[in-house]
Amino acid sequence: MSDWMPGRRADQIVMCRNWIDIMTPEVQTAWGIPAPEFTELGTLFGSAQGLLQKAQSSDRTPVITEQCKEAFEALDGKMRFFKGHYFLIPPLTNADIVNLGLTPRDTSRTPVPKPEAQVEADMTFPGIHLVELQNIRAVGTSGIPDLRSDYGVRIYYGLSGPPSDAFRFRLAEEPKSGKELPYSIFTRRKKERFDFDGESGSRVYFCLRYENAKGGKEGEGPFGPLLSAIIP
Repeated sequence: MSDWMPGRRADQIVMCRNWIDIMTPEVQTAWGIPAPEFTELGTLFGSAQGLLQKAQSSDRTPVITEQCKEAFEALDGKMRFFKGHYFLIPPLTNADIVNLGLTPRDTSRTPVPKPEAQVEADMTFPGIHLVELQNIRAVGTSGIPDLRSDYGVRIYYGLSGPPSDAFRFRLAEEPKSGKELPYSIFTRRKKERFDFDGESGSRVYFCLRYENAKGGKEGEGPFGPLLSAIIP
């Protein structure tokens, strides 16, 4: 449940009383609140208030304690119903929401930052013509991923050797940056396996960088270190 409901029962009573005072017949009409719903809220409020007074007095008994608990559970449910069904913008304004003791919803969109951390991985060789990148992670301790900006990782890769049907674009010389690698995939996993069937003996290069959920040039982080190996 959301945390707008006061934790103390006495504070819940104060909030509900404020709601009842605000919801005059004119306000009920303007906010689309049916009269029976308002009447039920008032009834539950009166019951919870009366039982709370008994529970806090010398008349308190286990029965009264349980009745008070049940009364506040019913009042809690009705107040949440009102908030979810009738305290809506529009017809209410932010000022109305504040007057009810609630917090207006923040409609401003927080910009997603561009990734800053670099990415690296460990290369393993689980079988013939298989290369797996494991433990995909931010470089160093200063590059702790931000879950908004570092949404996922784009893995760039390229191979040496003559062109083939599977890999027409080949590297004529050793690349200096990930931007020279012709192929890429996007992942949110911590490892990715590549099957370079028929490419045993060719050299493969990898380079990784974070992307935020927007992608594109505005969503790309810096390239990490180049990784290279002979495909088994």
